[in-house]
Amino acid sequence: MTAPSRKTAPALAPDLVPVKRALISVSDKTGLTDFAKALAAYGIEILSTGGTAKTLREAGIAIKDVSEWTGFPEIMDGRVKTLHPKVHGGILARRDEDTHVAAMKDHDIGGIDLVVVSLYPFEATVAAGADFAACIENIDIGGPAMIRASAKNHDFVTIVTGAADYNAVLENLNSHNGSTTLALRRKLAAKAFSLTSYYDSRISNWLRSSDDEPAVMPTHITFGGTLKQTLRYGENPHQSSALYVDGSNRPGVATAKQIQGKELSYNNLNDTDAAYELVAEFEEPTVAIIKHANPCGVASAKSMSGAYQLALRCDPVSAFGGIIALNRTLDAATASEITKIFSEVIIAPAIDDNALPILAKKANVRVLVTGALPDPAAKRLMPRPVAGGLLVQDCDFGRIGKADLTVVTKRTPTEKELSDLLFAFRVGKHVKSNAIVYARDGATVGIGAGQMSRVDSCRIAAWKAGEAAKAAGLPESLARGSVVASDAFFPFADGLLAAIEAGATAVIQPGGSIRDDEVIAAADAHNLAMVLTGMRHFRH
Repeated sequence: MTAPSRKTAPALAPDLVPVKRALISVSDKTGLTDFAKALAAYGIEILSTGGTAKTLREAGIAIKDVSEWTGFPEIMDGRVKTLHPKVHGGILARRDEDTHVAAMKDHDIGGIDLVVVSLYPFEATVAAGADFAACIENIDIGGPAMIRASAKNHDFVTIVTGAADYNAVLENLNSHNGSTTLALRRKLAAKAFSLTSYYDSRISNWLRSSDDEPAVMPTHITFGGTLKQTLRYGENPHQSSALYVDGSNRPGVATAKQIQGKELSYNNLNDTDAAYELVAEFEEPTVAIIKHANPCGVASAKSMSGAYQLALRCDPVSAFGGIIALNRTLDAATASEITKIFSEVIIAPAIDDNALPILAKKANVRVLVTGALPDPAAKRLMPRPVAGGLLVQDCDFGRIGKADLTVVTKRTPTEKELSDLLFAFRVGKHVKSNAIVYARDGATVGIGAGQMSRVDSCRIAAWKAGEAAKAAGLPESLARGSVVASDAFFPFADGLLAAIEAGATAVIQPGGSIRDDEVIAAADAHNLAMVLTGMRHFRH
């Protein structure tokens, strides 16, 4: 749709616009009365609605109800109160456009120069577990309409969408004798459109998640967030970055409470997210040590300290300066083991009081507490920018159990091998492709990640297992007697032969190669047990 033609071109937007009348309607009353008192001190007339009007009157601030201003009562339980021409005409009218000024005069519409709106708490209502009807009632309609109208007409109207901007507006008014500057109005307008876009995206995502129909990629899609903190820099010092929260309250790095340590960096946050999502996959006490978003050791055991020691054994060299994630409470015994080497970040659902003084001795280590584990099966959309657009996919919520496996070799895996195969395959889901994971006794013993050739990943993982054995003072490679998992099929038998040479006794892989028969024959020739999952776990 093309914009309507104008009879005359408007003049350039004025820099200074006096504020004579303000409309205030906020759900968040933080700082409200002090701000309104300051506006009243400038002689600004205040229009207000509902609970906001009640709060201001109780504070002794003179206001006029919007219903009195419009000559029309609030109706439909407050659903309709500001959706009126006298409100939107007062906001949208261009003061330099003769036809607009004439329409204001003909219809007795006064100009509104400042609009202060905070939206209904839709996200908080959803997060509190309210029923569907209550969430629907907390979708704001009049608020976004006023925000968008004010932001569109920011040449003449100042829009404020939260208490964080009260001081900036008051400083602007104070510096310019009751007027606001175009620079401030434009800055606040940009912020306002970002807010309404985000607000609508949260509603859209919630409605889509409430749909029982099979997931279908929407025709239009938005992803939004609220700034939590700016970061020192991005992956490299010449890149700027920030952390945003998306309102989903998924337990993890973005919503965690930091209880000690230096400021988190972009890389810290990225790696910690990878670590915590990995340990959430396991029901048993599990520890993952992550470096550059790849695990260098993962283990499950009866105790957290036992799991940590096994995870560390896999690659103690790479573990230095790594990220440590736990899926159980961090206790004093585990804290004592962890603090023996340098770590960047420790993240856990909870921390025992006895562990706190132990961690405090390593004051620079960043310690995060989440309160809960994320649900690895929860469906959510994952965006990734590409030139000119976004790639969007469901998260990889696929999980494989014993019932999903198909034995394709003459030898069937033992129960112990089967347990380790499932463990290794679940870890492999969190390793960058091409991914190879050797595991034994519920712990990784060698990991090959991110190689262009799968056979190279097999060899690197086997070499890591040998190095780990040397570091532990063991006579043979940790890969000997282990099982091996591959995140995707073996395109040739060479990768499998490398695993056989390393000492693996069983293998788990998706299958689906045109050379599956060749790979299975190689396994049979060396008495390996092989199971196929029918599901791959590429991770790029």
